[in-house]
Amino acid sequence: MATQPITPVSTSASLIVIDPNGHRTRVELKPLPFKIGRQADNHLIVRDSRASRTHAQIMLDNGQYVIEDAKSRHGVFVNGKRVERHALRNSDRIEFGVPDSYQLVFAMDGAELNRLMEQFPLPNKAGRTPGVGGNLGKLRAVLEVARTLQTSFSIQDVLNSVVDAALAVTGAERGFLLLRHGNDLEMRVARDANGGPLSENDLRVPRRLIQRALQQRRELLSMTFDPTGSDAKQPEHSIADLELRSVVCVPLVRLNVGVGDDTSMLSTGNDTAGVLYMDSRLGNADLSSGNRELLQTLAIEASTILENARLLEEERSKLKIEEELNLARNIQQSLLPRSLPTEGWFRAAGSSVASHQVGGDYFDVMPLSNNCWTAVVADVAGKGVSSALLASLLQGAFLASILGTSELMEKMMQRLNQFLSERTEGGKYATVFYSMLDSDGRFRYINAGHCAPIVISCDGKFEYLETTAMPVGLLEIATFTVEEKQLSPGDKVIVYSDGVTEAMNPASEFFGKKRLREAIVANAKKSCMELHDGIQEAVKAFIDSAPQADDVTLVVLEYRP
Repeated sequence: MATQPITPVSTSASLIVIDPNGHRTRVELKPLPFKIGRQADNHLIVRDSRASRTHAQIMLDNGQYVIEDAKSRHGVFVNGKRVERHALRNSDRIEFGVPDSYQLVFAMDGAELNRLMEQFPLPNKAGRTPGVGGNLGKLRAVLEVARTLQTSFSIQDVLNSVVDAALAVTGAERGFLLLRHGNDLEMRVARDANGGPLSENDLRVPRRLIQRALQQRRELLSMTFDPTGSDAKQPEHSIADLELRSVVCVPLVRLNVGVGDDTSMLSTGNDTAGVLYMDSRLGNADLSSGNRELLQTLAIEASTILENARLLEEERSKLKIEEELNLARNIQQSLLPRSLPTEGWFRAAGSSVASHQVGGDYFDVMPLSNNCWTAVVADVAGKGVSSALLASLLQGAFLASILGTSELMEKMMQRLNQFLSERTEGGKYATVFYSMLDSDGRFRYINAGHCAPIVISCDGKFEYLETTAMPVGLLEIATFTVEEKQLSPGDKVIVYSDGVTEAMNPASEFFGKKRLREAIVANAKKSCMELHDGIQEAVKAFIDSAPQADDVTLVVLEYRP
């Protein structure tokens, strides 16, 4: 079977993104390569936990748009067939190998409409398009709206095109598009039949009359409007004053976007988005039945544009927030220790993975002297930005105040507890494991409501370092007691947040303490780095692609005199 040859592209391209609820947005393919996936640093973020972190990418290869599978778990499908690499054609449908997920439609901007538009004659010097009864001109005007929709990312350009098409359909001389703004109508487009701009003052009819007609209309897509009707404030208006032969008004209705491709129109006067107004001073507008239907179609198209613009603005706001959170995440990650000791009597390995862009977990490992190291792991209650800010505050407090005696450890925790209690009034608190290890094996710690760390010896014996105090910031009167333990050569201390044991797999099962113990035992004789990596790999294998509700923080300390 012969296949259509692929020719290099000469126009820009977009993706029409259809989410699982059927909402559609258009995304321009810039920059290239254009990355698609679940992770926040992709150019198109797929909000589906089944999608891979980076699922696919689209690039230009010899002038042709090509999609590549980025070694995703479920694959990339084009028009129902799984592909590793595929040259894209206009209207190709892209899916991600899982049901009820996102769909993408590849669109060469204006490619099909440009070819179609070439079949219709251009307007003559009088601004009219030749053709039987002017029908070709009307069709060209409607096609121009469709082409503008495909090629323009400017809402104003599309609304201008709608008004131009309406003028071509009716033969009216002037067109105005007004949108509801509170209780008033705001001018968005004012143009004449030749596409020239008009001023707002060219609309001689008082806007309150148009507003009243909109409110009192009986039909959804049409309205009766008499520019000479009585007006309490200006009863002197007459047809001679307005110098009009005909007036046409078409309501712009508000749309409710439903499930799938279903869209419903709201029918009350208050649900009107605006009005498309046209008038003529020389002749009557052509309102034959076919023209009326075209006008109503244009009005619905304009209403759809406005609704899509609102949804697009919401999406842009979300993207802006995501960009800011991504920046905050990078800053937060940069505050974690850049390097940990891998040689000498004290060694450590650690990591913290946020469940969202920013996390509420924090850890640090620092030397106090040649003979003493300190380690802190904290988990702020709650998620999101507020927890991340508090985690950063805790980090700053420890960096500024950590000292090397048991008495000062208690005082430091008491000051931190009092500070948080006064400012958050118990609304925010954190569990903290705060420890110090001396070169002689003396291990001092305060466990303020944190998950009990595990001490494992080379022979596989377990010991839990249970809670010694309440979380910081919960009660102002809380006290913090320092406990001590003597470590033996080769002992390791595993400190973790509850995001480790509460990590969930796709079946909603917890990783749990039993699996954690098994992972520790399996790697007990290895170095702290290998033990850390072994636990981390066990958690990753367990959760598979399931999204996580909590941050995952893991620190392993090793005593090697």
